[in-house]
Amino acid sequence: MNPEKIQGVLFGAAYGDALAAPTEFTRDLTGIRRQFPPNGPTDIHQGRVTDDTQMMLAVGRALLHTPELTPAASLEPLRREFTAWLHDPENTRAPGMTCLQACRALESGGRWQQATVPQSKGCGANMRVQPAGFIPGADERAGYAQFQAALTHGHPTALAAAELTAEAIWLLAGGLSPAELPDALMAHTQAQRTTYREDWLGDLWRVVGFSGPESYISRGWDECLYVLERLDAALKARILADADPCDFTGEGWIAEEALATGLLCFLLTPHDPLEALRRAAVTSGDSDSLACLAGAFAGAHLGTGAFPAEWRGQIEYAGELERQSAAFAGRNA
Repeated sequence: MNPEKIQGVLFGAAYGDALAAPTEFTRDLTGIRRQFPPNGPTDIHQGRVTDDTQMMLAVGRALLHTPELTPAASLEPLRREFTAWLHDPENTRAPGMTCLQACRALESGGRWQQATVPQSKGCGANMRVQPAGFIPGADERAGYAQFQAALTHGHPTALAAAELTAEAIWLLAGGLSPAELPDALMAHTQAQRTTYREDWLGDLWRVVGFSGPESYISRGWDECLYVLERLDAALKARILADADPCDFTGEGWIAEEALATGLLCFLLTPHDPLEALRRAAVTSGDSDSLACLAGAFAGAHLGTGAFPAEWRGQIEYAGELERQSAAFAGRNA
């Protein structure tokens, strides 16, 4: 994978997170525009990020310290990094309750399937999955994306949305046209509908309370397909520049809506990442997670050079973003 695209994904996600963080809990679009005239935030301010970037970096560190992409080798690096994040003094950025609860349970040891929050499909499952999009093998990419989500979010839709997020990054970085992306993701969803990755997930379906592995995973893919169809309809409609993307594909607090609305913000202006981030910030939903995902998609498509050069020195965790970008580029050389 092109090093410029790898940097684009990681830095783009952090840029979106920082730009939209001030509007995360503001549902009043008029108030957002009044606070950031004329039409919402267009700068990363002091570059301060949220738990979205912190957890993305945790997944990146875990992946870089995984000797081979197997479930057995992947578990402890992720457990270690999630526990470290749990106790990080900087973990003060409104972290999600599901992640906090599951990470406490993971820290106590035992089977990870007993630690996950069974019915949660919050966007914490896929706002951190970006590094999995750099994994070249399709099965390993899908397995790892689902696994890192499943450690905290047990609902099947969280797993499917995480895999689709990683797949979108892989396809865009590989040169797929943004216009072709929705159809490619819908085809992927339909092809994977009954694929339960038992080697990665074990008996998660039973622990969560489903009647069988196929009924479990198909529930997740069906919910993702529904929101991707809404995305397709939104892209075919005439969406005004001041419209709220959340009105079309959801507010993004749950995983499949975060995927679809983050994609919508990106796909409306695929060659203008700043406009994509602004759209995500001026929403009634989970703006920082939406912009984090939109920034990752824009970075995968355009590379890090598409963002303002001065942001590089302003963004929090710039040093680690640089180091991880270089390390993943070396792996993919």
